[in-house]
Amino acid sequence: MSINPFKNTEKKATKPVITADKTASKTTETTPTQAPAAIPSANIIDLEKPIVKEAIEQGRMLLKEGKSKADAARVMFSLLKDEEKNLIVAAFVDGATLTNKGALTYFYNCKRKQEKLTSKV
Repeated sequence: MSINPFKNTEKKATKPVITADKTASKTTETTPTQAPAAIPSANIIDLEKPIVKEAIEQGRMLLKEGKSKADAARVMFSLLKDEEKNLIVAAFVDGATLTNKGALTYFYNCKRKQEKLTSKV
């Protein structure tokens, strides 16, 4: 029995190979004839409205004065309470320097506080 010096005698551990079901991916593929879905015009957020610009400016000024982000969001909400949720959240991100998730939380808190105040009157 001869020993081959070029043959690797160590056994290597192999990882199991997992293959995906290729029939499922055929249903999600797009063909060149399919057009991408158009974005509805309702999803466009216009931060250029005068009331929105004013709210963003007031939020930034409050932050420069040393007020909290919550204070800025409350003042901004009082100006924008009749606007859509997505617009208010986008304004909070810009004017009160909040993250998207933080702005959404502040929106719900301001809305809940406003509803409490109006229900007492």
